[in-house]
Amino acid sequence: MENSEGRKAEKCRKIMVQGTSSHCGKSLMVAALCRIFSNAGYRVAPFKAQNMSLNSFVTNDGKEIARAQAVQAIAARTEPTSDMNPILLKPKGNMTSQIVLNGTPYIDISASNYYSDFARGEGIHCLKESLKRLEADFEIVVIEGAGSPAEINLYDHEIANMRVADIVDAPVILVGDIDRGGVFASIVGTLELLKPRHRRRIKGFVINKFRGDLAILKPGLVQLQRITKKPMLGVVPFIEGLQLPSEDSVALEDLGTAQEPQIDIAIIHLPRISNFTDYEPFKMMTNVRTRYVKSEAELGDPDSIILPGTKNTIQDLLWLEKSGLVKKIVSMAKNRPILGVCGGYQILGKRIIDKDGIEGKVKGEFKGLGLLDVVTYFEKYGKVTERISAESFAWTPIFGSLGRRKIMGYEIHMGRTVANNSVRPAFKIIRRSENTVNINDGAVSNDGLVIGTYVHGLFENEGARNALIKFLMQRRNNKPALKKRDSMQVWQESLDRLASVVESSLNMKKLFKMLDLSG
Repeated sequence: MENSEGRKAEKCRKIMVQGTSSHCGKSLMVAALCRIFSNAGYRVAPFKAQNMSLNSFVTNDGKEIARAQAVQAIAARTEPTSDMNPILLKPKGNMTSQIVLNGTPYIDISASNYYSDFARGEGIHCLKESLKRLEADFEIVVIEGAGSPAEINLYDHEIANMRVADIVDAPVILVGDIDRGGVFASIVGTLELLKPRHRRRIKGFVINKFRGDLAILKPGLVQLQRITKKPMLGVVPFIEGLQLPSEDSVALEDLGTAQEPQIDIAIIHLPRISNFTDYEPFKMMTNVRTRYVKSEAELGDPDSIILPGTKNTIQDLLWLEKSGLVKKIVSMAKNRPILGVCGGYQILGKRIIDKDGIEGKVKGEFKGLGLLDVVTYFEKYGKVTERISAESFAWTPIFGSLGRRKIMGYEIHMGRTVANNSVRPAFKIIRRSENTVNINDGAVSNDGLVIGTYVHGLFENEGARNALIKFLMQRRNNKPALKKRDSMQVWQESLDRLASVVESSLNMKKLFKMLDLSG
């Protein structure tokens, strides 16, 4: 048998990614594996027998497939085809969905009739034919399951999980989402509900979306392997800032093309970031994009940079230096606004002094970014936690249009920050809890472009949020427009980053061994 390029096809290997639940990261895991195998020189294709989505993608030959498989095909560096998603279900309400079969609208059907009349008949025939064509053209097919394989009410009727694995005799990786909690129970419970032959198909586990300290997690991993007698293949961290649409987000063609003029705000994703809900209100603004960045390359050319709060200022300052972001931020502060909130404010200062290691295990005096003439001291183990009301000062150009309107927020921080007498404060706190006060907060640089504050929840105030965006808009209008980035370029960069993180997190030797390949 020959492939579409006229070469004799080698044996096609298959591997399947199933999950303990929906939205545990199966789609992105498949995309990552497609890019990893493509990088290794293999012709690779994604496959998902049945997907349910109202947002689809149109292939070059006019066929309709789920968006996720289009993303996965791009990750695999191949053209999306209807064989990659032969059955697309588009819900219509009243327990009825339209079946798009082989990329073409086929029939409206109820959920009960789908399983009793369609799935085990025409549906399974269709997916087998699609798989045959993919096997003829590709060296590796990475298969995505749907939902969970342990839905016992549908176990003998489904055609998207273990039935597909049986058809192609594929090893299965089981992915669990730790961000939702209960990941160990979900993995063990999934195994327990599977039939013995399907339990044997699962060759290892992946824990996805991990945010914490791996050392704390490791005892649980050891116990999980002991209980299940199956290997842990890796722990994948929560990846912020990927610009890849989910199943129900913006269309493929619209990626990265928010209403112009688009304001681009880069938030530094400190390893110990805290109170990141401070920046969620920007999502309500259609012309503003906020993104989390971890490297100099990801930073790009934003309109503004925010250093957020952190659970450990000193350790995150050291990480910033190591990442190369310190030099980049200091350089960019000459011509664009930099905001620091709480720990981010402390980092913007000249020095941070913690002689006794009160904040963490690191003792000493540390050089900050030096963008604000302030010094932070950690002198005692205690935390300021106050609800506050404050006013902006007229000399703060970033918040100039806010005027004297009150803002509401809260303080929650360790450390005491002392400003040089010549430094102008950012806000005046006029109320703490139930007490009327008159306390200066934060600091503003001489040119007004760098601001630090201890006020969390600042941008939950519509006035403060609008003032910042108005200031950034005015600056944008006074400089050449930024070159619009091609959406495919954005996709490719995110897919490369996704693959890099996943590859470094998984035991790739075991994965290649599952496929009888050398990695």
